[in-house]
Amino acid sequence: MTKEQLAIYAKEAMKQAYSPYSGYCVGAALLCKDGSVYTGCNIENAGYSATNCAERTAFFKAVSEGKREFSALAVCGGKEGTIWGIFPPCGVCRQVMREFCEDDFKIYLVKHDGIETYTLNQLLPVSFEPNILREEG
Repeated sequence: MTKEQLAIYAKEAMKQAYSPYSGYCVGAALLCKDGSVYTGCNIENAGYSATNCAERTAFFKAVSEGKREFSALAVCGGKEGTIWGIFPPCGVCRQVMREFCEDDFKIYLVKHDGIETYTLNQLLPVSFEPNILREEG
């Protein structure tokens, strides 16, 4: 699947966002290594800490259905259905990605006029990885 095709899934997911407080709608599409795609949108809450980002929604949907191997993620956002700027994953979402993804996991940030490509290692260098807890000494 191309990054452009994955971006289409993210744009569709953006339409499902529940964002009555910020007005910012974010969509994400997660590509599994088996070719399946899981989408997510941001879901806001009056108690802001209970809000969930689009990226985590997509990951949690996939993991809850037994997926553990991922290739790429496309993310887009904006207001009133219009994509503008880039919406890079927050720190919490990056840490969730680190739990399941390798350094070369691709993150596509969809803009109104193109797509920027990053790796997880570029967005989260020197990260706290699961194998740190598995190492001895």
